[in-house]
Amino acid sequence: MTTFSSCKKTHPAVLPQQRALESAGADTPGSRDETACGLPATEPGTGSEHGRGEILLEGTHPAGRHPDPASAGKGAAREGHPTVFVLDKHHQPLMPCTPVRARKLLRQGRAVVHRHTPFVIRLKDRTASEVESVELGIDPGSRFTGIAVFRTVEESEGTARHGLFAVELSHRGVAIRDKLTSRAALRRGRRGRNLRYRAPRFNNRTRPEGWLAPSLQHRVDTTTAWVGRLARWAPIRTVHVERVAFDTHAMSAGKPLSGAQYQHGTLQGMELREYLLAKWNRTCAYCGATGVPLNIEHVHPRSRGGSDRLSNLVLACVPCNERKGNKLVEDFLRRRPALLAKILRQMKAPLQDAAAMNATRCALVRMLESTRRDVRSASGGRTRWNRQRTTTPKSHTLDALCVGVLESVAHHPAKVLVVTATGRGTYRRTTPDRYGFPRLTMPRTKQHFGYATGDLVRASVPTGKKQGIHTGRVAVRATGNFNIKTCHGLVQGVHHRHIRLLQRADGYAYTSRMETTHA
Repeated sequence: MTTFSSCKKTHPAVLPQQRALESAGADTPGSRDETACGLPATEPGTGSEHGRGEILLEGTHPAGRHPDPASAGKGAAREGHPTVFVLDKHHQPLMPCTPVRARKLLRQGRAVVHRHTPFVIRLKDRTASEVESVELGIDPGSRFTGIAVFRTVEESEGTARHGLFAVELSHRGVAIRDKLTSRAALRRGRRGRNLRYRAPRFNNRTRPEGWLAPSLQHRVDTTTAWVGRLARWAPIRTVHVERVAFDTHAMSAGKPLSGAQYQHGTLQGMELREYLLAKWNRTCAYCGATGVPLNIEHVHPRSRGGSDRLSNLVLACVPCNERKGNKLVEDFLRRRPALLAKILRQMKAPLQDAAAMNATRCALVRMLESTRRDVRSASGGRTRWNRQRTTTPKSHTLDALCVGVLESVAHHPAKVLVVTATGRGTYRRTTPDRYGFPRLTMPRTKQHFGYATGDLVRASVPTGKKQGIHTGRVAVRATGNFNIKTCHGLVQGVHHRHIRLLQRADGYAYTSRMETTHA
């Protein structure tokens, strides 16, 4: 009888998942129009530089590609332009429209620009009555969170999701953690020096129930803030969110689960694979190979009494799996004691990062349930199962489109708005030296000539070395010569008289990228 550990393919192959693209940007409207300046209808905006890439020439396709419906296989989603958010004259959300429709409304004078990025228009001659609702999918992550706005359409073969808009939210939890660590080190150093006496305060600090570390609470707050933003611009009725990365109950249950038949069979195996992929970082445990098919391997072979518990499973490439066969791991790695100790240690270690993310996701679900009525939870294993079943490529935003129970995905946006949390500056008015003592004093005025650092501006320089149009975030100076950071680089020394305000700084940086086009 062929054992589980000695055969060539110990388990259906777990294909390595390509990591989503990484990028390196909160919400307080300053006026009724969040553009802060009211763009004219004839000005198309910044194009692909700062996220309003839905305004393209009529009849074109992003990156010069034309959609070919015949090239998409059965069940494959088509790509299209992101939609434009629409408000009525009382600032109530209407159904999003196509970019062509938005340009027509602006040219006819029936609409004005309400916000620059994301692009939102407001109608001047219509009020909301019966509006078709849309749904929201959220794929929370440690560094990135994918958000997808979609609508569910009844078709001949069943229901299908049509993606309308996609946002990839980049968190700054790592920066918050580093700043808190630096602050704690400076305080610890000052307490140890021979300075004036200060009563200790670390013994009377209490944490409220449900407290999260600031770096984790930031993820909950920013995601909730963007759900609220999108709810102001689109008629969102239902929110689908991943509550856990994988359902450990579905993996460990040995008998049928009442009322949860979906967790058995294919989906149950998907939960197990998702757990192992996260724990072993999508690499072979024995040789560290990436980018190759990975099999689920029993460290202690079943033919020698090994169990099917999660603590006895690792990921191994096919060559390593064949060489190990039904050997004991101590015999297989006899000449590599350091690797053997590392594998045995990692097998017993809990998945701390995933546990932290699960806690964050639970807090996010509770926060959403306190503000919205219809919030539906799902697991990451089901999301991956949906994505593979519908032949949808891998990315944060497409994962958000596949969250929850669905039958098919018919359409998704070809361009993604990448939103990076940058913060709103600092309260610190001095720059400390290496010992933590103040050295330089920073100016207390943050605005110069009507602009503040972080504002989205457009500079039209008529002559000189900097001649041209530059769109990006501005860094103000008291001299009146500002620096503008664009997608092409940094432009220094642009005079304020050549600059025009597009949108006030809101704590985020905006860029755009093409959606993943490969599975």
